[in-house]
Amino acid sequence: MIQVVGACAAGALALGGIGLSAVGGTLFDFALNPRAKRSIMARINSGAASGLDASVFAADPFRQEALAWFEEAKRPSEVPAFDHGTVHGWHVWGRGVVPGEDGRRSSASTDTEHRYLIMCHGYSGRPSDLCREALMAHRAGYSVVLPVARGHEANSDRYVGMGWLDAKDLLQWIQFVIDFDPEARIALYGVSMGGAEVMMASGLDLPAQVKCIVEDCGYTSVWDEFAVQMGNIMHLPVHPLLDAADAVCRMRAGYGFKEASAVAQLAHARVPMLFLHGSADTFVPFWMLDAVYEACASPQKEKVAFEGAGHGASSHAQPERYWQTVSGFLSRHL
Repeated sequence: MIQVVGACAAGALALGGIGLSAVGGTLFDFALNPRAKRSIMARINSGAASGLDASVFAADPFRQEALAWFEEAKRPSEVPAFDHGTVHGWHVWGRGVVPGEDGRRSSASTDTEHRYLIMCHGYSGRPSDLCREALMAHRAGYSVVLPVARGHEANSDRYVGMGWLDAKDLLQWIQFVIDFDPEARIALYGVSMGGAEVMMASGLDLPAQVKCIVEDCGYTSVWDEFAVQMGNIMHLPVHPLLDAADAVCRMRAGYGFKEASAVAQLAHARVPMLFLHGSADTFVPFWMLDAVYEACASPQKEKVAFEGAGHGASSHAQPERYWQTVSGFLSRHL
């Protein structure tokens, strides 16, 4: 598929506008259409994408325990999408949290903390990718809610939103928690695309129940991340090919790559934020950590680097330090 895209790109540059439009559609399908026969998602899941090492996750015995727990404990959820229809996800209520017959938190609940963690997964992934972190949070007394991103798992009938469209859906997931428990104290947590999602949500009109945000290895903008992958995966020039794909995305998915900017949204952030990133990350380059941290307008913000950790692998490379960092931040702000 990479060779095909490359050949099409060479032809497009020769043909001009019509050819570029065709290649823009091919690139859009390759990156953002989960129903395409060949895609970046397929390359990532096959282990062929540069900058990703799945072995660090597969070799973790606690991950297997956490995955078994998640598959047993999870319950299906759905909320209205911000535009039309519904989007799906999962939840696991915390210890002592009892749902009533009306689906809301019952007065019989013995939990007194009312702490909820909404956890957002990465590109080509699924909520179960966060099973390790979800189990740790659940054991610490949190209820966990794990939305499925657009273009993934049960939401594969939609184009991938790269965190931008998902951030708007995230407001519905926040309302889902508030409807269940009006006294909820909510934290948002995301990794990779999910990290970009919660950063993009930071600039929205968040309800008062959202107390803080934790992002791990999220990108500065969709444009910046695709520009990196144009080189890493496709070995193609950014201009004019990414411009062509951007135009197609605007027509088919309703958003532009530069518009979908975590940096721009962070300029409006008000809740405390924690930024995490592995220093050996080349998939979402490590330099993006400083860029998003500096862009954040929140008066309370922290950043922590994990030396030698690859993309999305900080919690596996240094599990004790990672959880102490995250749990300490959550305890201070929830």
